Amino acid sequence: MSKYYFNLLSQAEKVYRHNRQGSYRTKIRYFEAYKRFLRFVGEEYHLQKISNISGKHLAAYVDYMKEKNHAASTIKTDLAAIRFWQDQVPGSKYRLPQNGEFELKRRKFGGVDRTWSVGELNRMITECWEARHDEYAACLVLARFAGLRLHEVLRIDTAIARAALKNGIIRIKGKGGKIREVPINENVRTTLEKYLKQTLPGEKLFVPHGKPTHLVKTEIQQFIAKHRDQVKDEDSTKPMTFHGLRHTCAAEWYKQFRANGMTDREAKRRVSKLLGHEREDVTRIYLAGVKEGEKNV
Repeated sequence: MSKYYFNLLSQAEKVYRHNRQGSYRTKIRYFEAYKRFLRFVGEEYHLQKISNISGKHLAAYVDYMKEKNHAASTIKTDLAAIRFWQDQVPGSKYRLPQNGEFELKRRKFGGVDRTWSVGELNRMITECWEARHDEYAACLVLARFAGLRLHEVLRIDTAIARAALKNGIIRIKGKGGKIREVPINENVRTTLEKYLKQTLPGEKLFVPHGKPTHLVKTEIQQFIAKHRDQVKDEDSTKPMTFHGLRHTCAAEWYKQFRANGMTDREAKRRVSKLLGHEREDVTRIYLAGVKEGEKNV
């Protein structure tokens, strides 16, 4: 854990010791949630004072929890805990957003098709190229053909890329520190080769030297949000996010495994492993775009 987190924690513990509000159990539970938040802002923003915590930090933490597939109820509880303790901080400078300012919907397992079409992907890549953000296009390719989350793509450094090209498998650390191995295809191989050649040893392929990773992540998400309406298929009502490319990859994997003779259960287990999940209900979310007939190959 970073020195920034321990510094923030020390300040928070002083607030905790002097607080007289709430029941003992509530304070304990809320403080654990607050510490998780402080660890996030310490590591991601190198924040030094809890009095400087603002809405942007809370919004980034909400995005982080969504990325980790936390339920809306869990996120809301953590937000209540953060606000509870932040209200006790002397000299706190900023108002924290309320829940209504975030999109916190109950998850529906297997309910929403988030996949991208070939045309949508190609048009978004063209937008990246025209904006001279070839690296954004490369990130899209790695999500689409290797099923990587955005933070996993941005974690790739020269050592990871070199090993992937040598072994034909990319070894990546995902949520909760869980490491998984994903076979790479020609699209991924070509992308890694290109960026490996232009990246200094030890550096990340898609994060400029000295630039915080979370800023690159936000810029890519904002780019997609800005251009998605103009690249969407004409009749599409699907949400279009970077994470949807992971859904697209999962659906393709599943159909390939079924076509190769796997049972429905075997194919889902294999997809789950490649995605870095262990729960079947979560895997169903990614396969929402697979039509019933394709599931019964």
